[in-house]
Amino acid sequence: MPLHVPPAPAPALRSVLTALSSPTALREARTPSLLGARGPASPELPLPVHVLDRITAEGVSATRLAGWRFLIRSGDRAVAAADTVLTPDGWTFSRFFEGPYVASTELALRQAEAVSQPYQPRLLSLPGLYMLALWLHGDPAADAATGHPAATDLLVPLAPAPPGIAAHRPHRVAELLPVLTLRVTPTPLLGSPA
Repeated sequence: MPLHVPPAPAPALRSVLTALSSPTALREARTPSLLGARGPASPELPLPVHVLDRITAEGVSATRLAGWRFLIRSGDRAVAAADTVLTPDGWTFSRFFEGPYVASTELALRQAEAVSQPYQPRLLSLPGLYMLALWLHGDPAADAATGHPAATDLLVPLAPAPPGIAAHRPHRVAELLPVLTLRVTPTPLLGSPA
């Protein structure tokens, strides 16, 4: 398998396992797929979630690590996901959720396993576009908590993707960046003309 999934911080994994064993956390999650799962549910495929706040014509600004996401598997498929965040007290469980990004992430990871080059999978959130992508980082031994997308890294937009951007089609960062730069509209400053 060419994907080198980085290990999640142990406290992040422990917090998800604790939440999975908590009837209160599961009930409050409002995730019917997780609540109705037959058999045990387990956190798998931890992916660091990076946020890209700015895209410029010159390139990509550094990303910031926003958390770790675990796909929650029951049987042969992911039924939900769990997010963890870093707090002053360390990594902690944030929420369970379900929806199209869970299945889309699972599909993108399966597709990425067929690629011959080794990659480190990450998730990249682009809030300015309401877009989430599987980021296939070309250095599988890199620190998963740092870095920015290199020109040769691959981005696989997850469904639902923004209009005009095909989901599940891998793009080199150097090819997709100019398209994304044109799509992001700068936020006007307060008091400036729109």
